[in-house]
Amino acid sequence: MHLKLAYRNITAYKKRSIVTLLLTTVTTALLVFMTAWMDGSHSTILSNAVEIYPGYIQITGKGFRDNPSFDNLIFDAQAINDKLGKQAGIAAFGARFETFVLYSVGEKAVGGMLTAIEPEKEAHLSRLADSLIKGEYLQAGDGNQIYIGNELARRLKVDVGDIVTFIGSGADYSFAADNLKIKGIFQTGLFEFDAAAAFLDKSYFDQIMASDNSATHFIVLPEEPEQAEQLAASIGTNLGPDYESASWNQIMAALVKAMQLDSVFGYITLGIIFTVIFFVIMIYTFLAVFARIRELGILRAIGTKPSEIFIMLILESCLLALVSVLLGGLIGASAAWYFEANPIVFASFEEQFKQYGMAVSAIPTAFMPLVILRDMAIMFILSVLSTLYPILKANRMQPVEAMHHV
Repeated sequence: MHLKLAYRNITAYKKRSIVTLLLTTVTTALLVFMTAWMDGSHSTILSNAVEIYPGYIQITGKGFRDNPSFDNLIFDAQAINDKLGKQAGIAAFGARFETFVLYSVGEKAVGGMLTAIEPEKEAHLSRLADSLIKGEYLQAGDGNQIYIGNELARRLKVDVGDIVTFIGSGADYSFAADNLKIKGIFQTGLFEFDAAAAFLDKSYFDQIMASDNSATHFIVLPEEPEQAEQLAASIGTNLGPDYESASWNQIMAALVKAMQLDSVFGYITLGIIFTVIFFVIMIYTFLAVFARIRELGILRAIGTKPSEIFIMLILESCLLALVSVLLGGLIGASAAWYFEANPIVFASFEEQFKQYGMAVSAIPTAFMPLVILRDMAIMFILSVLSTLYPILKANRMQPVEAMHHV
């Protein structure tokens, strides 16, 4: 009976019901979409940071992370290679040797990073191969052919097939220099990385840099990336005290904390917005309920109990909130799903994105059903709670007082 009365009252006061419905629907849609947008932007930044180059797990010589000098290299890369081959839970792994050199073309000189990689393995460990935009990706045995970032190529004013000269220091601190032919150009989307990085086949790099059987670090791809922390600890135990194994959470601790802090401020902002909306709904409900005071007084006068009136009004609130939340959740979820597949592009803000290390200004949302359901539940609870005070206030009035209310 109470449910029928609640439904009748909703349809009887159409204007009030429609306004309440629209207000809660828009608020729910906004909450769902903004959460998806915030999670999507953070996920994009973190996935770029992890998968484009640094990797989920890095293995280094003891002390290398604190003091990245040639004195703290991995000097027996083959031994590490053999042990990792027997380690459970690893999908792929490979050695790298990073050094910083001076690139030169004609009178133009630019400092940057030159990294030795195992091309076939690296294709599974990072997005370097997938980031090719011109020319070809490296292959084993390519000799002096180099794979270079598009921003670095632009700064040097070179293209595929051009020759770049580099000068640097070998692993034994000897002088090293060579002419390298550009085989391919890549664009990862990390602006600073694309402006400084270039890659060479490790077998050729070892010859000119005196780094045979050495590496600055190994990259490991777990079979289950979410288990990177546990696998890194297991690898560290297996390799012994002369080596350090760290997951991406440790390698990029500053970025992880920055994303967490940004999330906190994001939710604080959303909290302030929805606190305001909560009181707007409450005030509107207060006016709507008090417009019906005479009706409630008549119901009390003919013997309707306060508890029955309370249940009827709460059911009205719950029905409106449920329909609003379902509609708003559907709208917000649809927008989140669409913009996950079709990221929002901010072409006019490309320079601002570069300041954060991103050359690609397309940001997707994150379509996560459980998070969407959580946001819908929050909005349902807030919507019902916002009507609680006006209902209790109106229900405390005596029948005679209510019937004479203007």
